[in-house]
Amino acid sequence: MRGIPPIRSRRGPRRRTPGRLHGDKGYDYRHLRQWLRSRGITHRLARRGMEASTHLGRHLWVVERSMAWLAGCRRLHRRYERKADHFLAFTSIACTLLCYRRLAE
Repeated sequence: MRGIPPIRSRRGPRRRTPGRLHGDKGYDYRHLRQWLRSRGITHRLARRGMEASTHLGRHLWVVERSMAWLAGCRRLHRRYERKADHFLAFTSIACTLLCYRRLAE
């Protein structure tokens, strides 16, 4: 969360934090919830043993689908590159190709 760059908005100043955070049961920790609250971020985290994470499905599905598309790129499936800059460059190329293919359909 600390590494997220400022978010551009059409009106007003740039936001430094996201307004809302969706997460599954793996992020259900008291200290994480308190940390998010202290920064003014509304969280929607499924609680362990209390509720099903199916309510988060439509939000999390977008992320999981995108990660699956990136996993289809063999070079990104395993991290072959030793330098983080090279890996980031190949990830950017893969994202560009995925967007191009999606728009071409």
